[in-house]
Amino acid sequence: MSELWTCHLGQVEYREAVALQERLRERVQAGDLPDLLLLLEHPPVYTTGRRSEPGELPVDDAIPVVETDRGGKLTYHGPGQLVGYPIMHVPNVRAFVETMEAALVTALREAGVDARGREGREYTGVWVHRRKIASIGIHVARRVSMHGFAVNVDNDLAPFTRVVACGLPDVRMTSLAAEGVHEGVACFRKRAAYAFARAYGLRQRIVSRSRLEARACVSA
Repeated sequence: MSELWTCHLGQVEYREAVALQERLRERVQAGDLPDLLLLLEHPPVYTTGRRSEPGELPVDDAIPVVETDRGGKLTYHGPGQLVGYPIMHVPNVRAFVETMEAALVTALREAGVDARGREGREYTGVWVHRRKIASIGIHVARRVSMHGFAVNVDNDLAPFTRVVACGLPDVRMTSLAAEGVHEGVACFRKRAAYAFARAYGLRQRIVSRSRLEARACVSA
């Protein structure tokens, strides 16, 4: 069984995380590293996707906005939200996203949340009835992904109300905490990582950031 190297990064500034993903993706593309999953949190930031529109943006600059090349629309990241960046080989984009969605549904259900997917491209992600709890948006180059998913664990949901989150004017966001599940990021991170590796048929291997970056530098 192939391995999925999983790395817990703590809180990382958004642009720093993008730069790290880009470096690591080059090494995965070159065959110097196996498939990877980075798990982390971000300081407060809005990020746009390739399909974002100006009317979705916040009216003030209290929280910075960063443009990205991922799929999807505008979303918010902040402390208390689990962000996952799979840097993995992608033979089929649709199947890859559907597997990611299924993995998150499994992890959330095991935590006690009645999570499920919804039909339609605009509803990609994970929902609790009509409330969205997890967002997905990836970018694939040379058949390897970056960007990924964000699950609201116990983060502040108010920033979502100041924008058109996910390009859906009437969307209501939720979190594990808002659904009555008091499981912090550290606990849910382990649950999500295990479900993710299992969904893709991979064996999880925990590695440190220093080891990842050392491998990337040596390979380069």
